[in-house]
Amino acid sequence: MPTLLQALLVSILCVVHGTDAAAAPDAPAARAPTVAARPQASFTILPTGQVTVREAMLFAGGRFGEKAHSVFAAFLIRHGDQTLMLDTGLGGRIAEQFAQDMPWWARGAFGYEQPVRPAAAQLRAAGVPLPQRIVLSHAHWDHASALEEFPGAEVYAAAEELAQIRQARAGVATAWPSQVSDKPLSWHALVFDGPAHEGFETSRDWFGDGSVVFVPMRGHTPGSVGLFLTTGSGRRFFFVGDVLWHSGALAEGRPKIWAARLLVDADVDGTQRAIERIRAAAARDPALVIVPAHDGAVFDRLGRFPAWID
Repeated sequence: MPTLLQALLVSILCVVHGTDAAAAPDAPAARAPTVAARPQASFTILPTGQVTVREAMLFAGGRFGEKAHSVFAAFLIRHGDQTLMLDTGLGGRIAEQFAQDMPWWARGAFGYEQPVRPAAAQLRAAGVPLPQRIVLSHAHWDHASALEEFPGAEVYAAAEELAQIRQARAGVATAWPSQVSDKPLSWHALVFDGPAHEGFETSRDWFGDGSVVFVPMRGHTPGSVGLFLTTGSGRRFFFVGDVLWHSGALAEGRPKIWAARLLVDADVDGTQRAIERIRAAAARDPALVIVPAHDGAVFDRLGRFPAWID
């Protein structure tokens, strides 16, 4: 995520280059969700660190005078007596990982503030068992840092993302060797074997009852995934990873600022298509809560661990 160091430069560049979003492509026909009566799903948000930036750093057209907290989080889902984690946030070895794999020229633009509070440590302190299954929205450094802190866990990622992990290398927007290489991790492909869902061409119904449904969201990375979650009370959420950094971009479908798009979005047009599908899902169901992976304001409204959202 960008830091305050680049705020002035980016603000100027946004004025020079403009902030128009790409035109929205056609999306597959929407399919109404098929959720069993009152699925027993809930979730909690575990912030592991954050960085304070200007809103203008997070999306084209954002306000330069408005500060935003970009949070590095893990999301723990509870379904009956089963648990599943989406992303891990920052881990206890993030400083070492950052020094090894973040290019020197990018360290002033991408970073995190202290303190770092790893999700596994938070769960242990609260007496909550560690999950044995983790799904990565994608394999970038701020989402996969703590994988090794969940010993024995099965780690799932889309097949395209696993290919990136096998070719891990240092970089701004890569899977880092310090996090995923030569580690005793149990990797598994997240297979999309279900029908079209909410405008996405295929899906994976994790528990088989429609409460936790993953969809492919290629663009930010080749194997990015999103998650539709319906809680036991019927509330609906859409976790969209890093397709969006800030919910303020949603109203007009604004992309990231142009410099960020070039640095972190593997497929800029594909990312914009994913944004338009998110907007279409929100238009069909105004009660659907869009949850970008780093939006601290959204987390504040929902509540953070140890609170559970159901």
